[in-house]
Amino acid sequence: MNYIPEVNDYVTWTKGVEGWVYFKSDEYITIEASVQPKDLQNYNACRLHRNDRLLVLCYHNQWNELKYVTTRKSVYEEEKNVVALVGKSIGGESV
Repeated sequence: MNYIPEVNDYVTWTKGVEGWVYFKSDEYITIEASVQPKDLQNYNACRLHRNDRLLVLCYHNQWNELKYVTTRKSVYEEEKNVVALVGKSIGGESV
């Protein structure tokens, strides 16, 4: 049986992409390939999200090209993350 990706799985793809599964539907998933803190100007313009994310689409017919690495409990998990994100602090809050 082929691997079926789930949100919060860390995957590698034969296309040279790796990252956390950020969204899943019946038709595709998005893989969070990069996360970077917003600069102060962009953060002040839209405080809804603290980071810019690069999400890559992987359609259902390509899921057989994915390799499962690990799973995290949630996006808020602090320990044992495969990818560590470091951002500068803005106004006492980390970005």
